[in-house]
Amino acid sequence: MERDVSVSRREFLSLGILSAGASLLKPWNRLRYQTDFPAWERLGRVTEGAIRIRQRPDINSPEIGTLYQDTVVPWLREVVGNNQYRYNQRWVETPDGYIWSPLLQPVENHPNEPLTTLPSTGLGSGMWVEVSVPYVDLVLINSEPTAPSVQNAVESGLNYRLYYGQVIWVDQIDVDSNGQTWYRLNERYGYGDIFWAQAGAFRPLTAEEIAPISPDIADKRVDVNLTRQTVSCFEGNNEVFFCRASTGTVGTETPPSNWHRIWRKMISSHMSGGTTGGGWDLAGVGWTTLFIGDGIAFHSTFWHNNYGERMSRGCVNLSQQDARFIFRWTHPVVGYDPGDVTVSGDTGTLIRVLEE
Repeated sequence: MERDVSVSRREFLSLGILSAGASLLKPWNRLRYQTDFPAWERLGRVTEGAIRIRQRPDINSPEIGTLYQDTVVPWLREVVGNNQYRYNQRWVETPDGYIWSPLLQPVENHPNEPLTTLPSTGLGSGMWVEVSVPYVDLVLINSEPTAPSVQNAVESGLNYRLYYGQVIWVDQIDVDSNGQTWYRLNERYGYGDIFWAQAGAFRPLTAEEIAPISPDIADKRVDVNLTRQTVSCFEGNNEVFFCRASTGTVGTETPPSNWHRIWRKMISSHMSGGTTGGGWDLAGVGWTTLFIGDGIAFHSTFWHNNYGERMSRGCVNLSQQDARFIFRWTHPVVGYDPGDVTVSGDTGTLIRVLEE
């Protein structure tokens, strides 16, 4: 008999729709549920609405349980199994059975000691932070949500949340009557929504981890292979970096081309597009490196773990670590302050998108 080893996301959340007047009050008491994540070094977060746990790492194995979106489970190890007709054959072993790995975002749970003051930057007082826990629920400050994803969460009676690896700007710190520290999140390139979130869920980024890699080497290029779904970085004729990627799916393909140049890089961006019912709206997308048109980029991905298969709406989806390398290694160089650079001409690194 199938057993349900989790609860739905709706059952996780108790924050209802915020009224217009409520935004004028300190919202600390509105976040009534704090998740206790499994005490395990490596974790996996379910990225889809409902997935099956199987007895063995095989798509034909008996189903022994159901997990719902945002459930966090111990990631014991990754094994090779069977899922015919799919590129990825990797499965994650959990205490309750096996899950096809593309359905689990690899995450960790590393709460941080909150800062008490913000550094001064050219953008004013603030800092770039990265989510260092599986997810964190946010409290909306503005009375009416503006981003489509936030509107949808409010209309559905769900909390809006950020996930492991997302990057965003903090511009205020406050402490509630219980001594809990909160960061105010003010996305620099979003729709204007502003949130409070528990500070311990965020790790401040340092200038050192944004510092360029091999900045004095001018002869660099990046090859994106659409057939193999891979990315290779070259210094001259030497391949110095390789990773799996996910490019555009049918109807939103990443266009093959001989040469493009990187023209803009952002530590964090807000990505949205598509149509009603078939669109997307994603905040805090880290390590965005634009190279075709006004929207095709390398960037980190938190909504799937299916690198090696086409998954995107035209961009090149990468893991958090791989996107950060591309961001740091390519030209132009981007500093912590302001974390956003646009260039023209032949200064950006060359990009090829190959079909073979």
